[in-house]
Amino acid sequence: MKGLSQPPPVIALENAPQTALDFAGLVHRHQAMVFSVCWHFLRDRSLADEVAQDVFFSLHRNLAAIESPDHATHWLRKVAVQRSIDESRRRNRRPQVSLADVAEPAAIAPARDPLLAETLHRLVASLPESPRMVMILRYQEDLDPADIADTLDMPVATVKSHLQRSLALLREKLARRGVGVEKWTG
Repeated sequence: MKGLSQPPPVIALENAPQTALDFAGLVHRHQAMVFSVCWHFLRDRSLADEVAQDVFFSLHRNLAAIESPDHATHWLRKVAVQRSIDESRRRNRRPQVSLADVAEPAAIAPARDPLLAETLHRLVASLPESPRMVMILRYQEDLDPADIADTLDMPVATVKSHLQRSLALLREKLARRGVGVEKWTG
């Protein structure tokens, strides 16, 4: 059988680099981030679960277009943002969730004052869609303004303006409630 090539040994195939991204691995690595974006924007656990599931279903359909793990992260964050905004518009309501119904998301740090934390959540939820998503991506997902601008397809200056105006509005609303800045920035 001279001239016929021998198939590669099994060990060589196992150690060969993967050419396609592993869907299950992507879901495992990014499910907390996708759910966090959805939950912080929608403030409804079951709705956030539905939107996150829709995001991953869309990823599965578009997996061939994903070029790298970094591209997958950016793509998932962007789709989660867009689908959350779309769902909010479709439902056209302000989120109302009791604390008993909400599980603690993985991205939240322990709050020093639970009543203040809930007040802040309500105040952030009262912001218009774009500034609210900018605030969530900045302070819940810890993205810098350039990454937020890239995710939301807006100029960095607009992101910074949304952050500045939103923070000023939150300070003003907290001051009206008698909460000093030193209590919530520290």
